[in-house]
Amino acid sequence: MRIDWDKVNIYIRTGYTDMRKQINTLAILVRQECGKDPLDGSLYIFCGSGRRTLKALYWEKNGFCLWMKRLNEDKFPWPLKESSVRQITSEEMKMILSGIDFFLAHQEKKYEILA
Repeated sequence: MRIDWDKVNIYIRTGYTDMRKQINTLAILVRQECGKDPLDGSLYIFCGSGRRTLKALYWEKNGFCLWMKRLNEDKFPWPLKESSVRQITSEEMKMILSGIDFFLAHQEKKYEILA
């Protein structure tokens, strides 16, 4: 699996996914629940309910690639909002794999002075 991290779009499916699902079912989830095209060359990431397993689905030229990472002791940071899709950057993907929970990072507040 060769991915140009600077050019690929990365999407995560928030909430939990049944990790028994394989390529075909994950591709159906991408199309039906996420509203994306699984053949567009983007990387789609799914997380299991125990937050110890990630699966990544990716279309490369003539077929799907399915990548899986399972942690032995730690857990991946993951947003719990059910069945939505969120685009992340390659830097955020690296943070997820490193265990950094950027999902809980402080959001910028904007205030306005009323006169």
